[in-house]
Amino acid sequence: MHRPLHQTCLIYLAVAVLAFVTLAPIAWLFIMSIANPTDLVTVPLRWIPAHPDFSRYGKLLGLTGDITENPFLNGLKNSLIAAVGATLVAIVVSTLAAFGFARRNAPQALLFLMLATFMMPPITYVLPLYSVFSDLRLLNTPFTLVVVYCSMLIPFAAWLLKSNFDAFPAEIEQAAMIEGAGTLRILREVVLPIARPAVVAAAMLSFLVAWDEFFYALLFTSDLRGKTLPVAIADFAAGRVTDYGVIAAVGILATIPPTAIALLFQRHLISGLSAGGVKG
Repeated sequence: MHRPLHQTCLIYLAVAVLAFVTLAPIAWLFIMSIANPTDLVTVPLRWIPAHPDFSRYGKLLGLTGDITENPFLNGLKNSLIAAVGATLVAIVVSTLAAFGFARRNAPQALLFLMLATFMMPPITYVLPLYSVFSDLRLLNTPFTLVVVYCSMLIPFAAWLLKSNFDAFPAEIEQAAMIEGAGTLRILREVVLPIARPAVVAAAMLSFLVAWDEFFYALLFTSDLRGKTLPVAIADFAAGRVTDYGVIAAVGILATIPPTAIALLFQRHLISGLSAGGVKG
């Protein structure tokens, strides 16, 4: 169907506005990261630095100086351990839970109870969790964050996957049962290959939630052994003399892993969500 010219123009205008609103802060962040401090306070503002300085990136990536005491690299390592570990555990558990809720008549009240815990304010759990981890001497470790993040991610991913499993044709599952396949085999060899986009979408969204989490990471970690990138970035901004260029460079580097994952799995994300992942 031929689209009128004014509608085409409005669509392109909307896309241009959306792209500008999305990319302009990132572009400004990058300019800040390579600008000299005097360039950022010059009036009128100098948008293009006269002498770009990439030394902040080299320092953050450990190309100069001692890497064992590098807060950015330690924060990056801890963020990867916490986000990847929590995502893997959450996807395995939530896939089994979602299949039980969608195809094996597990009590729906249990699912709503899980969702209720996900929606409660994080401050509700802080004191009991801190007391338990302190007694077990597990504070200030990425493992602690993996456990805490799983408590958030499992209800979220289970709800997302259940909606997708609900749309799965029952006839295919029944045919596999007639052939003698058990529940785990049906899930592994029949359901998961078809539901792969939804699983990938749930994994990617779970990783992004864990990667950006700040509240629990701030409370349960105190030094380089456990601090994640969001906490490390806050530390960079907490000094008496703040280098905004370093903070901007950390922000640029911190966006690379989630952006790369989003670009790599964007096809699965779109198809996974559109196949029923966001339905009631």
